[in-house]
Amino acid sequence: MAPKNQKPFKRQLQRIRGICLALPDTTEKLSHGEPTFFTKQGVFAMFANDHHRDGHVGVWLPAPPGLQEALIEEAPSVYYRPPYVGSSGWIGIDLPRIHDDALTGHIREAYRLIVSKKKRKKQA
Repeated sequence: MAPKNQKPFKRQLQRIRGICLALPDTTEKLSHGEPTFFTKQGVFAMFANDHHRDGHVGVWLPAPPGLQEALIEEAPSVYYRPPYVGSSGWIGIDLPRIHDDALTGHIREAYRLIVSKKKRKKQA
């Protein structure tokens, strides 16, 4: 088994870390062998380095209903349905194919989604 190319992995992980750790009360922990970003309310971003040799150096994010399908239809070379969490509407983003501004917007939206979802449950 050939080792994974570490250079793109490290560069893309640094991008994700910079965006995620700038958000309030965010921590990074390993989950399922990959760097994963949490708020007190839960996971909002999961790094994926060629997960099961799928060819993506990506990030997996929760998304509002309908967004996953729309993004994949609009730009299938950038967005994909990730395993495990894709059935719950999460999006996969191929990191080398997205600009920083768009990536930052998606991560911030995922963060807001998780924080607000947990707050709504507490109020119910």
